[in-house]
Amino acid sequence: MKIAIGNDHAAVELKNCIKAYLLEAGYEVDDLGIGEGEKIDYPLIAEKVALEVVNKHSDLGIVMCGTGIGVSISANKIKGIRAACCSDPYSAKMSREHNDANILCFGSRVVGDELAKMIVKNWLDAKFLGERHLRRVELINKLDER
Repeated sequence: MKIAIGNDHAAVELKNCIKAYLLEAGYEVDDLGIGEGEKIDYPLIAEKVALEVVNKHSDLGIVMCGTGIGVSISANKIKGIRAACCSDPYSAKMSREHNDANILCFGSRVVGDELAKMIVKNWLDAKFLGERHLRRVELINKLDER
């Protein structure tokens, strides 16, 4: 499975931690983020990751900024993206199981390295449950047409 990851200047260290965690777990990682000393506005990095996911160059995406809020709002502007800003493992799991989230967002000023790893693990381990949730995801997708 290929994961696109990205970050702004507030989340360089956390992105590096999550990238190493993903690689160690056997995932292929497409690092679209920036490095130490660089700057980028978070909507631009969220767009890059979102486009990788909707164009099926990556299976899923993870985007980080200071809070996770800005990147989640930005990523959700791209048709076909269901980005969830999660600061706990349970919400991350539910975002996949119930909402079929295809991008995970969180903030470096909100979660530390170990909690971020737990969030990522729960998110990646979870699978969309379908059934009654499928109807709701289809309703979410219809909002792209408005």
